[in-house]
Amino acid sequence: MVGLKPSEVPPTTAVKFLGAGTAACFADLLTFPLDTAKVRLQIQGENRAAQMARSTQYRGVLGTILTMVRTEGPRSLYSGLVAGLQRQMSFASVRIGLYDSVKQFYTPKGSDYSSITTRILAGCTTGAMAVTCAQPTDVVKIRFQASVHVGPGSNRKYSGTMDAYRTIAREEGVRGLWKGVLPNITRNAIVNCGEMVTYDIIKEKLLDYQLLTDNFPCHFVSAFGAGFCATVVASPVDVVKTRYMNSPPGQYHNPFDCMLKMVTREGPTAFYKGFTPSFLRLGTWNVVMFVTYEQLKRALMKVQMLRESPF
Repeated sequence: MVGLKPSEVPPTTAVKFLGAGTAACFADLLTFPLDTAKVRLQIQGENRAAQMARSTQYRGVLGTILTMVRTEGPRSLYSGLVAGLQRQMSFASVRIGLYDSVKQFYTPKGSDYSSITTRILAGCTTGAMAVTCAQPTDVVKIRFQASVHVGPGSNRKYSGTMDAYRTIAREEGVRGLWKGVLPNITRNAIVNCGEMVTYDIIKEKLLDYQLLTDNFPCHFVSAFGAGFCATVVASPVDVVKTRYMNSPPGQYHNPFDCMLKMVTREGPTAFYKGFTPSFLRLGTWNVVMFVTYEQLKRALMKVQMLRESPF
């Protein structure tokens, strides 16, 4: 047995909500450079004029990270981190922290088992709810990650996170902060199903067949499977979302136009640009997040029980 033992009392919704947001922030701190590399690879090739003027080619995960460190400095790997943490605190808290509660809502009364359909509905619901809350933070995060800062001629236009919110709202209207909300809802509904449903099912089966106990090894295996499944199904929507959010006004009429132009100019493989960093990032993120989340739930419940204990 590794880590804290499962609590005898099921965690409350508040504990899940707080635990999910905190665990997601911790996971983001560790995996943010991979996310930045993924964004740079996803947008590569969409604007060939700027690409030629910049003469910067990103090749693979490690190559992208090394190129960014060499040309922009190590801090560039964490550009947009503040918005990223804001996103996780508002986003993960909802989509992960409320998953079990929404799953119970969809489960027929009197039933002790939640079907796959019920779990998928819960994943889609909390994923869409989370995007509604966190969309502006996602737009700002991607703008920072996509911007290149190498001195004169750089395309950095925001002095800080709050300045980015103000500038986007001023130049593009409030709608600019909600740019790409539809592909983002689609992407995060798919990701949430891939992550939460896969994690839920793998963990359940490992425990049912007594292959593992409810602790670190079980959480690790379940989270790794969830990360791979989520990356495979969500990568195409993720690429479209990234490009559309990062595009200047007028470049694409809508997300569907963005998708068509990608296929026409770069072929279907463009939908899986940045797949390796996506998987490395999402797989690592899932492992760190779920393992931390499970332990945080137990720790918070232990603290709550100690506070409520009369002795």
